[in-house]
Amino acid sequence: MTQHSHHHAHHHGGHTRNHEAALADLLDLDAEVFGAYLDPVAEWAGQRTRTTPRRVVDVGAGTGVGSLALTRRFPSAEVIAIDRSEMMLERIRAAAHGQGVADRLSVLHADLDAGWPAVEAADVVWAASSLHEVADPDRVLRDMYGALNTDGVLVVVEMDALPRLLPDDLGLGRPGLESRCHEALARLDWNSHPNWRTHVERAGFVDVEERSVSSEATPAPPSTGRYAQTFLRRIRSALDGQLATDDRDTLDRLLAVDNPDSVLHRGDLTVRGSRTVWTARRP
Repeated sequence: MTQHSHHHAHHHGGHTRNHEAALADLLDLDAEVFGAYLDPVAEWAGQRTRTTPRRVVDVGAGTGVGSLALTRRFPSAEVIAIDRSEMMLERIRAAAHGQGVADRLSVLHADLDAGWPAVEAADVVWAASSLHEVADPDRVLRDMYGALNTDGVLVVVEMDALPRLLPDDLGLGRPGLESRCHEALARLDWNSHPNWRTHVERAGFVDVEERSVSSEATPAPPSTGRYAQTFLRRIRSALDGQLATDDRDTLDRLLAVDNPDSVLHRGDLTVRGSRTVWTARRP
């Protein structure tokens, strides 16, 4: 399972809540920096619908940035955001009130590993960076099939690769730090997922289409430094004991708030990322 997307622990306690709060912050920053893909993907989903959607379900909604995009694209629809983290659902409630859509955007606490929740049939089911998080994706896809009305649309979104934020040569240590970190994370199965096309077809869906959507920004948005700091902290923690000493020291310099080399103070950060989107229809 990826540690970057909507991965929430099942146990409780202060440490878990702190972890979820940090993850929620990262998801919100990710939307600020890389979220330009959301509205075009929601628009594509709208183009694939054959009737005006009345109910839309966001599966593994995280902090609800996808749910909010869906409320914008489908102004006459009820949007239901499902997540297994109460903290994430609190964020969604607050965002819905803040954007004046609390009357159309509701939340539902559910763990899909325990079964599909009791929701009325939907016209669109959206799963962004969440399908690879469940224990049995094929069963969940069958549940999604059963949860859709005839001609209902499924949307699955996954990150192609981890985001690129650093220049190859930082002027610190050996060039290529980010690539080496990504290679090490790949060995830990971060952001690991299959091409979902065959799984979607096996669940009974038809008319499967696939697109790649890139996110790039030059210059990088103002929040990129905070995003880089939050994301690199997670990388630093995940790779503790697995990095060469010089790479670990370089990461620590990038993360130190009071260091002039900190990502918070650099003007050479990049924003490069891409996602794959699959859409399909229930016949």
